[in-house]
This record gives sequence, C-alpha cells and structure tokens, in this order.
Amino acid sequence: MINKKLHKIRKKLDKLDDKFLHLIKKRTLLVNQVLLTKKFKNQIIDKNRIRQILSNIKAKSKRKNIDTKISNEIWKSMIRAYIKYEFRNFKK
Repeated sequence: MINKKLHKIRKKLDKLDDKFLHLIKKRTLLVNQVLLTKKFKNQIIDKNRIRQILSNIKAKSKRKNIDTKISNEIWKSMIRAYIKYEFRNFKK
C-alpha cells in the first residue's frame, strides 16, 4: 500500500502535469505561428536563437534558485522536440 503522504504528493504532481500540458498546448500554437513565417526548411534551426534561449533560461534559473542542469536539459529536450515538430509540419 502506498503511504498517504506519497499519494498526496503524487496527486499534486499530477495536477502540475496538467498545467504543463496546458502550457505546452499554448507554446505549440505559438510555434505554429512562427512556422508560418518560415519560407525554407533551413530556417527551422536557428542556432543563435537556441543559444539565446538557453542562456536566458540559465540566468533565470539561477535567479530563481532552480538547478540549472535540470532546466537546461528540459529546454534542450523541448527545443529538439519542437524542431522535429516543425520539420514534420513544414508545408512550403
């Protein structure tokens, strides 16, 4: 049997996951708008923009006392996933 404290914590994590899913949906809608502005597939990967995003996330993570390795890995994974998404959905 799972102890009650662990069950409560997991319920909170599940609610947080629901919020993440909502944010991912909103982010995807914005990525779709960005994708519509791109005329060529070679515009999908913007290394300067990726460096800028990761640098901003690292600075914000430090200010908020969040483990920078965790936030960096999460954002790198998200960026990779959205790059793949953009290639799959590029229509020009």
